[in-house]
Amino acid sequence: MKKKSLSIIIVCAAILLIIVLAGTVFLIRRYSPNKEHKDLNSYYGLASNDEVAIILNDEVTDAKAKVIDGHIYLDYSFLHDELNSRFYWDQNENILLYATARDLISAAADSSSYLVTKSSVDYGHPVVKANADHAYVDLEFANEYSDFEYKYVKDPHRIVITNQWGDYETASLKRNSSIRFKGGVKSPILKDAKAKEEVSVLETGDKWTKVMTEDGIIGYVKNRMLSSPETRTRKSSFEPEEFSHIKKDFTICMAWHQVTNQTANSSITSVLAGTKGINVISPTWFYLNDNDGNLACLASLDYVNYCHSQNVEVWGLFSNLENKDADSAEVLTHTSKRQNLVNQMISMAIQYNLDGINLDFEALSREKVGDAYIQFVRELSIKCSNNGIVLSVDNYVPTEYTSFYNRKEQADFADYVVIMGYDEHYAGSDEGSVSSLSWVKQGVDDTLKEVPSSQVILGMPFYTRVWTLTPSEEKTEDGSDYTVSSQVYGMKGANDLLSTMGAAKTWQADSGQHYAEFRDGDNLCKVWLEDSASAEERLKLIDEKELAGASFWKLGFETSDIWDTIIKYIN
Repeated sequence: MKKKSLSIIIVCAAILLIIVLAGTVFLIRRYSPNKEHKDLNSYYGLASNDEVAIILNDEVTDAKAKVIDGHIYLDYSFLHDELNSRFYWDQNENILLYATARDLISAAADSSSYLVTKSSVDYGHPVVKANADHAYVDLEFANEYSDFEYKYVKDPHRIVITNQWGDYETASLKRNSSIRFKGGVKSPILKDAKAKEEVSVLETGDKWTKVMTEDGIIGYVKNRMLSSPETRTRKSSFEPEEFSHIKKDFTICMAWHQVTNQTANSSITSVLAGTKGINVISPTWFYLNDNDGNLACLASLDYVNYCHSQNVEVWGLFSNLENKDADSAEVLTHTSKRQNLVNQMISMAIQYNLDGINLDFEALSREKVGDAYIQFVRELSIKCSNNGIVLSVDNYVPTEYTSFYNRKEQADFADYVVIMGYDEHYAGSDEGSVSSLSWVKQGVDDTLKEVPSSQVILGMPFYTRVWTLTPSEEKTEDGSDYTVSSQVYGMKGANDLLSTMGAAKTWQADSGQHYAEFRDGDNLCKVWLEDSASAEERLKLIDEKELAGASFWKLGFETSDIWDTIIKYIN
């Protein structure tokens, strides 16, 4: 009996021991630190030996650089989108371009030299490498023109890039520590860091702190392993380029003169005689005429000479709208064609002794043109500056779908940025004002977020639209009971029409305009009138916002009294 009891006791003790051992093993496994090291190639998402991970401002990016023949190359898209959008890659002709204030730098794919304007520079290895899908730009070359610093680390290949400057927090490790993939002792180790190693403090939690090492490891370390954080300041050593501009010492009072044939140039004497205060005239003389970047020209040297005799500058307008068969996107996205266009513009300006160029490229598509338009402005600006020619660029009122016109970049390169403060409502739109005051004010304010006021010229309309609402037997696509059409009238023509129809005008404070409506048979007609009163409301913005001046579309649409109003605000 005693032997049996002893056996039971022994068995129970053994079971208890097994339970204790199992519990101990469980607790050890659960609470002891994981000593496994995470594969850094996997951590950085590196799929081949020539790939280079990119850590940008405390974040591991999805982008990858390349090691090619011992040199590091950045993917062009990453360089452009994250580091320096002034680089431009022409994928049609495999050329990398970079515009400074004075020079155009160009590098052909796989060439070991590049051009600074016309001077060749031997780089020793290709500035840019390209394949069917990607272009890669030499890291050191990109860094020469860009505001970032980098550190290259081997095993695995990675570059740590900084382009954000200012205060940040740093701490040092009190003793040797494991930096882990996530907070918690079970997370795999990214790096065995040494005591006194300095790390950037990214986020502080209850027990773990997210840190980044100087060699681009971003992970977590126990709070008790870190010293108290200190604030440091990152300062850029990059010296940004200074851009100069041709600025007039007078408030600009410009008017566009629509010229559709050579004969119309002979009317300049009477055209100017009917104005007051005009110091710049912009005749619509030049337009893109084919897909190779060639121009059509209606210019007259006699016209220019007469304007100069009247102390009026001539800023010839260059447009892309007249020849519908000329594909603007085709020209702008091919460097050889775009530069042919630029060269012809400068040649025309010199030939006809123009004081300036007024660039009016409209109806462009972001999808088709991308960054090619602003590259066009850069290249044209350099040659204008080198020849003492004023460059003004016409722009829509800012909207999301016109943001690729890049007014901020225009402000660096062009001398003046013109707001086309009209066509708020246009042929094919719903009825409404061509240029309501609230819409214009918003357009000015939005432009001034990107462009200094001293470079902004406010464009104003001399025309209005008479809107006709015609009853429809069936509802239109937008559910209306009528169709909408419109016709453009000059100031006098619109006033004469209202008088003929016996329509009374009422002032609308919100639109800053007189409004009238009348019946023409079954049709309802609406007019938001352009006159000296509406012009005066917009002219007040010149003083209020300290703008460079105003411009008017177009000569011949105005009434004579408008000039007395204009010279009240533009002397």
